[in-house]
Amino acid sequence: MPAAARMLLALISGLSGSGKSIALRALEDSGFNCIDNLPLALLGETVRILREAGTTRLALSIDARSGSSLQALPGFLDQLKAQGTDLRVIFLDARDHTLVRRFAETRRRHPLAGGDRTIEECLREERQLLAPVAEYGHHIDTSELTPIRLRDWIKKLLELETDLRTLVLESFGYKAGVPLDADLVFDARCLPNPFYEPGLRALTGRDAGVARFLDAAPQAGALATDITAFLERWLPEYARDNRNYFTVAIGCTGGRHRSVYLVEQLAAKYGPRMNVLVRHRELAET
Repeated sequence: MPAAARMLLALISGLSGSGKSIALRALEDSGFNCIDNLPLALLGETVRILREAGTTRLALSIDARSGSSLQALPGFLDQLKAQGTDLRVIFLDARDHTLVRRFAETRRRHPLAGGDRTIEECLREERQLLAPVAEYGHHIDTSELTPIRLRDWIKKLLELETDLRTLVLESFGYKAGVPLDADLVFDARCLPNPFYEPGLRALTGRDAGVARFLDAAPQAGALATDITAFLERWLPEYARDNRNYFTVAIGCTGGRHRSVYLVEQLAAKYGPRMNVLVRHRELAET
C-alpha cells in the first residue's frame, strides 16, 4: 500500500484587521480545507482526523480569541512537525494606525472589545496574547498591501500555483445580449459573415465548410492571432488576481458562425495546455 501523502498545514494568525480572512480565502481557492478560528485545544485532534480522512492541504486560522492557551501553541506545533506535517506558520501584522483605520472604515467590533476600551488598548492586549505565535511564524506586514497583493504573497510563500484552473470559452450572438458571466468580450462582427453564403447559412462554425470559408479570410486569421496574443499577455495577470475560472466570450450577430469558429480555434490552442470549457450559447445542441 503506498504511503499517505504528507499533509501541508498552513496556520494563519495575526492581528485583527491584518488580512487573515483574505489569506484564508486565497488558500480555500487553492484547494485547501480551511477552518477559521479553531480553538487551540482542538488543533491536534483536528489535524489527526483530517489526515486520516486523506486531507493533504489544510489551512487553520488561530487568533487572540484562544486567549492564554496560545502560550502552549509552540509545543503543539513542534509535535505536528515531529509527526511529519509540512507546517507553515504565517503571522500577519500591520501598523496600529492602519488597523485603527481599517476598523473605522468597516465599523467592525474588535474581538477583545468590551466596556470603554479603545481599539488601541485592544491591539496592545492582542499583541501580548499573540506573542508566542508571532515568534514562531513568518511575518508579513500588510500595512501597505492591497488584498490582491496579499493573496499573491501568500500563494508564493507556500509555493502554490497561480495558474487558472479553467478557461471558459463562450460564443454568443449580440442579438441575444452579451453574457453576464463574461470577463473579456471580443467582437467578431467585423469578419465576413458566412450567413450570407447560401450553402453555409444552415451550418455553424463547427462545420468544415464554414471553417474553410473563414480560413480563407485574412481578417479571421488576424483576429484570432490578436486575441491569442492578448490572452498570452494577460491571462497570467488575471491568474495572479486569484481567478480560478476565467470566461472569454466572443460574439457575432447570431452567435452561430464567426464566434463559434473563433472559440473552436482558441479551444484547439489552449486545450492541450489547461482545462478548457467550451460553451456555444446559441447552438441548441450545447
